[in-house]
Amino acid sequence: MNTRRSFIKTVGAGTALSAIPFTTFGATTYRQNLENPSVEKPIRIGIIGAENSHTMTYAKMFNTDKKFPGVEVKYVWGETEELAKKAMEFGPIPNVVKNPSEMLGKIDALIVDHRHAKFHLEAAAPFVKAGIPTFIDKPFCYRVEEGKEFLVMAREAGTPVSSYSTIAQSDSTFDIADQIKSLGEINNVVRYGPADIESPFGGIFFYGVHLIQPLMYMFGEDIKVVKVNKYGKKAGALLIFESGLQANLVFSSLHSGWETFVETKNGVVELKTRVQETDPARCYRDMVEMFRTGKEPLKHKSILKNIAVLEAMEKSVSSEKWEEVIN
Repeated sequence: MNTRRSFIKTVGAGTALSAIPFTTFGATTYRQNLENPSVEKPIRIGIIGAENSHTMTYAKMFNTDKKFPGVEVKYVWGETEELAKKAMEFGPIPNVVKNPSEMLGKIDALIVDHRHAKFHLEAAAPFVKAGIPTFIDKPFCYRVEEGKEFLVMAREAGTPVSSYSTIAQSDSTFDIADQIKSLGEINNVVRYGPADIESPFGGIFFYGVHLIQPLMYMFGEDIKVVKVNKYGKKAGALLIFESGLQANLVFSSLHSGWETFVETKNGVVELKTRVQETDPARCYRDMVEMFRTGKEPLKHKSILKNIAVLEAMEKSVSSEKWEEVIN
């Protein structure tokens, strides 16, 4: 079983992607769907990464529960042989590959699912260059500048790419965002949710995306400055929007849910959804729609802004000062 680093080295150095026609790599289904949107073609998915429980969630949803008929996870590559085998048996997923490059020409869509975001873009690049629609599990990447270069490449290749928090891209969050329009002036926001600034999988990046991106859906993307406050292993953060709106983040550690409260002229209100989450969830429907039609559910600018906020928060953890969000 190849390691993550050997995969990156092998694919990066040994595959002359620019010299190979788009359709050679299994992007035929994607093009057929664009030409015949009313006809749902089968979609063969490959997954890079098996250390994250999300991989088993995808396998169960597509292969066992068959939430999207005709869409199936056919291949998986794991960081270790044990992880790959576990995902394969849970799915079940028919094929384990020793090197992700073995999936080129055999899949119609790709999911990249590492725990640490720093591995995402290098893993996805060969497939995006080959025209394979790609969903990158949260968070999209570890550095904004790398993300910009990657998305320019994706746009030039004509390949649809997306990434988002499943908490943000949900019926519940969209409903709450709609409710906020009728609440009048809001001065302060308090949002609770799990986050660990010392996580080995990228610190604040690992779970921070579930705190930040829903706020951006609800209140806009104009977050200007951030500050992480810490005392021992306890931590929280402040975000200031261009409008002056202040968001207080409480990094919870005793439960895994997310709650949001706002201060209005009528008092403090907890934001709760009025709708039942659909099955399959909106986040998965939007992903599959992108695989079928090429319609990206989130603008590239929005994907990058979320990473910019997380990067500023990471800097603040070290500096213990206010840090500007650099777009």
